[in-house]
Amino acid sequence: MEVQIRMWNKDLPTLISPWIPILLGLHMHFSWATTCPEECRCDRTFVYCNERSLTSVPLGLGEGYKTLYLHNNQINNAGFPLEMHNVASVETVYLYGNQLDEFPLNLPKNVRVLHLQENNIQTVSRAALAQLLRLEELYLDDNSISTVGVEEGAFREAISLKTLFLTKNHLSSVPIGLPEELRELRLDENRIAFIAEDAFENVTGLELLLLDGNLLMDEGIAPGALQTLVNLKTLSLARNSLTVPPPNLPAEFLVKLNLQDNQMNEIPLTAFRGLHRLERLDISNNQLQSLTQGVFDGLHGLRQLTVRNNLWLCDCNIKWVILWLKSLPATLNVRGFMCQKPERVRGMVIRELTLELVQCPNSTATVPQPTLLSSSTAESATPTAFTPARSQPTPNRPRLTLPPPTAGKDGEQRMNDPVGPIQESLRVSFAVLNGSCIHVSWVSTFTVTAYKVTWVKLGHSLITGPMQESLVQGEREGITLTNLEPKSTYRICVDPLDAFNNYHPGDDTICSEVTTKSASFHSGDNATGPEQATQQDPSSPFLLAGLIGGAVLVVLVVLLSIFCWHMHKKGRSESSKWKYSRGRRKDDYCEAGTKKDNSILEMTETSLQIVSLNNEQLLKGDFRIQPIYTPNGGVGFRDSQRRNNSTAYCKNSVPESDTCHK
Repeated sequence: MEVQIRMWNKDLPTLISPWIPILLGLHMHFSWATTCPEECRCDRTFVYCNERSLTSVPLGLGEGYKTLYLHNNQINNAGFPLEMHNVASVETVYLYGNQLDEFPLNLPKNVRVLHLQENNIQTVSRAALAQLLRLEELYLDDNSISTVGVEEGAFREAISLKTLFLTKNHLSSVPIGLPEELRELRLDENRIAFIAEDAFENVTGLELLLLDGNLLMDEGIAPGALQTLVNLKTLSLARNSLTVPPPNLPAEFLVKLNLQDNQMNEIPLTAFRGLHRLERLDISNNQLQSLTQGVFDGLHGLRQLTVRNNLWLCDCNIKWVILWLKSLPATLNVRGFMCQKPERVRGMVIRELTLELVQCPNSTATVPQPTLLSSSTAESATPTAFTPARSQPTPNRPRLTLPPPTAGKDGEQRMNDPVGPIQESLRVSFAVLNGSCIHVSWVSTFTVTAYKVTWVKLGHSLITGPMQESLVQGEREGITLTNLEPKSTYRICVDPLDAFNNYHPGDDTICSEVTTKSASFHSGDNATGPEQATQQDPSSPFLLAGLIGGAVLVVLVVLLSIFCWHMHKKGRSESSKWKYSRGRRKDDYCEAGTKKDNSILEMTETSLQIVSLNNEQLLKGDFRIQPIYTPNGGVGFRDSQRRNNSTAYCKNSVPESDTCHK
């Protein structure tokens, strides 16, 4: 016996050790279950106390929970008990949508993420943030925080703070005393009008700064205010009142710069100097009309440039932009360069402009020279030939001479027999076929691998009427543009491409403005202007189709009338042979009855015998059926009055299938 007791004492630790983790887990489980507040619901590490009309934080919250949901209640600043500060396990607290008017005290001491949006917080004290030494993310969006409501150096007390959201508040300046570890700062939708020289002095590690939707003007940003942000990657100054980009931008790591929706009317040549890593630049919705040549030089890392909704003036100052855009690599995406002035090129994409279309204030306009049209084209349509004057001849390409044009009998411009070399190396003609088609043909005196034909409706924006283009192989001599709008003016350009599908503006590019005909103006008409479009030829395809359709319709109506007359006559001739049988269709018997009895009765023509078809009671009342014969032997309409005020009626539109209703 003593030996057995000694053996049990020796093996006792071995037997108990596997059960220790299980017992501890059960203890923790039941401990959490018993420490969940009565007003809340607990699930593993989550405590759900949201949307319960609470005015204070519930008591009895135990350890082990990490996320506490208290949003959309009516909790005020007096509703935070001291014991809540001692709950060490809670790391995330949701308190948005409550009735806080000050930054709350007694929050869990180890909280890392704190959501306080959509309250009415007006003041932020140092004492409140000094309790949150591990706080990393603080969301104070949509409150009533003003500059005087933030105690100086309050945010610096949260020494671990990396993300601070102050969107939609009443700040008039950047809060003084930001934490040194801050990486992301959002101050958009405030009333900030001034940024001091030392506003970001201690936050050199800041990587994202949003100042959109404030009251910043050029003089409101101190010259060195942004220069200290040496690690800044994203800077957004949209929806302010800047007329030029801010000076001394942090150049070393800046990747994204937003300057849209300001009042910028110029960009200095040195505005973007040193931004070698900049990838995205947005200067949309400003007052820019032109750009200084070389303003984008040095932006080697640029991948996206957005310039929409500016007042781009397409004159001599835009020529360098045309050449720059056409020399860009495929990795750079440029959006929004579109002419707004002058009116003749309004809505045209600047990249697609040719140097001939860009007029200088003191330049002399060149007169377009007509080119020779083929006889087939001249007979089928009203052509418009156009060959612009060349600024510089293309090297190594022959130049031929065209003889002066002469007028034919029909007013068409024709060419005399050539007596010498032709001056132009490319001749293009434009023939309006109808209201939606224009035929473009060309003749080249040199070898061309392909032609690029571009067209755009004048006056259309890039969104509603974009520039369209088509590549045509070099052996072809024309293309027909379809799906055009009637009575609309289009600018059409033809560019010969070399072996590498490149073209050189100003060399052999030919453009012209061509107006389509009205919708009813057919290519086969002899009219010479839109005013004669309403005089249609009776032999036109549309009129012929209408005549054929009308004749077919008349024939169908006649055939249908004959068929109906024949069926009616046949029915009358066979009425005397009518005899009811169950094999006939349903219309071969009459229906009668009262409101109380819907019995279906059988009535034979010879004896007027009434038999119930459903073997039920015949009728609940006295009825009298009296046939009435018309002079021609047919059965006409006749009401039969009965003693119970019930009326039976018959109709004889089809004698063999008379249907009576009661």
